Amino acid sequence: MGTSVAAAVSARSGDHADRARRAARVLLKARQSGVRLHALPDDVRPTTSAEAYAIQDVVIQEIGAIGGWKVGAKSPSAEPNCAPLPAALILRSPQLFAAKTFALNGVEAELAFTVARDLPRRSAPYHEAEMPAAMASMHPAIEVVDSRFLDLANTDALSLLADFQSHGALVLGTGIGLPHSFAFDEQMVRLDSEGVRVIEAKGSNAAGNLARLLAWLANHAAARSRGLRRGDVITTGSWTGLRFCSPGTRVHADFPSIGTVEVGF
Repeated sequence: MGTSVAAAVSARSGDHADRARRAARVLLKARQSGVRLHALPDDVRPTTSAEAYAIQDVVIQEIGAIGGWKVGAKSPSAEPNCAPLPAALILRSPQLFAAKTFALNGVEAELAFTVARDLPRRSAPYHEAEMPAAMASMHPAIEVVDSRFLDLANTDALSLLADFQSHGALVLGTGIGLPHSFAFDEQMVRLDSEGVRVIEAKGSNAAGNLARLLAWLANHAAARSRGLRRGDVITTGSWTGLRFCSPGTRVHADFPSIGTVEVGF
């Protein structure tokens, strides 16, 4: 590579890093102040998923240790996406949040996994068939959805990705060991709000086979960062859709063959 070309590449890389730092400062200020954003400034708004992930990396460095990841996909064939989870925001059920902890009080019932062993970078990619043995336990979970943006519906997808896909907190129920054979499309989920059944569905995670998500994340994290580590919590997307709760509400999710989880606001 010629000197001038190398210099140009280095300059572009430095510019991208600077844009990520400036975007992260805006998101961090919104987190700290509670003042939500109409949008990221035009000159730092991500235009690719790589830029959104770079913003995530800066934000998580300022927030604290990574305790796990969230990963999801819109369909069984869609490209997944992910975000790191701050360890301080991974909590145990039942969990009661003080008033005004979150701007949105959104909830999604999910299945989460704890990683059994480190999954570092290696020459061969990780595959779906490896994932059951790589997970120590499976948990019912409720992800609390929150946002640094005022209007989720009208915020561009890459800005939402940069903002950890609207993560507020993750609440885990008691885990079980992974069965030898587990059919994700046959699992039932029930979501109750104040004792009233809101939804009952079977096999309702849009991503389909969650082992595909876990393998994708293992490869993504190994290439991007420290890789998945023993004890990391991986949550794998909503089974119930996004539901918003009024203050004073308690929400209970039940995966009958796995367990229950509860949050209150």
